[in-house]
Amino acid sequence: MTDLNSIKSFHELINNGKPVLVDFYADWCGPCKMVSPVIKQIAREYRGKMITVKVDTDKKQAIAVKYNISSIPTIMMFYKGKSIMRLQGAHPYESIKQSIETNWPL
Repeated sequence: MTDLNSIKSFHELINNGKPVLVDFYADWCGPCKMVSPVIKQIAREYRGKMITVKVDTDKKQAIAVKYNISSIPTIMMFYKGKSIMRLQGAHPYESIKQSIETNWPL
């Protein structure tokens, strides 16, 4: 997973030409901890086809504000800089995978 140091690096990441799955979370968030293994599993399944990144909303508040993250976990998928999927709350593997497949840009 990729580390983000700034809004600029996040902007560059989501404009790279590959789909990017972003898990907005916080360390203290119980539902975020439930979703984390699911995101890791999806990252393994889509390795090479999609970039997966976790964004700690406490540490990267500017990114969270820019993308209107008002509750966590929020899972978004970007393609060529545009948001193409957004899920809020702790969704099971099947739900996240189906949403990814439904919105897959390629």
